[in-house]
Amino acid sequence: MTTNKCAILRRGDVQSIDRGGGARTTPLVTRRCGSSSLLNGITTFDPGASIGLHTHNCEESVVVIEGLAIAEIDGVQHELGVHDTTWIAANVPHRFINASATDPMRIFWTYASTDATRTIIATGEERVADAGGVDRL
Repeated sequence: MTTNKCAILRRGDVQSIDRGGGARTTPLVTRRCGSSSLLNGITTFDPGASIGLHTHNCEESVVVIEGLAIAEIDGVQHELGVHDTTWIAANVPHRFINASATDPMRIFWTYASTDATRTIIATGEERVADAGGVDRL
């Protein structure tokens, strides 16, 4: 259900997007449901999976909601467990890695702008953060 004042997003109604490398993103709150100031969603990582080093043009916060993660932020690796939370300033290189070789890992992320972008460090490719698609690593 979406109105001009709220949206209820149900798991079965939201499509996941394959990010490549064993990561899948489910965008939740976006402009499509009426948000004018933030984006959020869930990314699931297969055992041992990771996403490439990247930056955003706005602040980001991530909460580990399942499994064990490694957050690499500005060259420093941090071990994270369930409910551990990060805040990352705009333009700081970072990535998330599933620390387990056997269990999945999931994160809940929030960007502080509906105009959030993701720039892949390895390629310089920039895309709208809620557009989904494969990150070319």
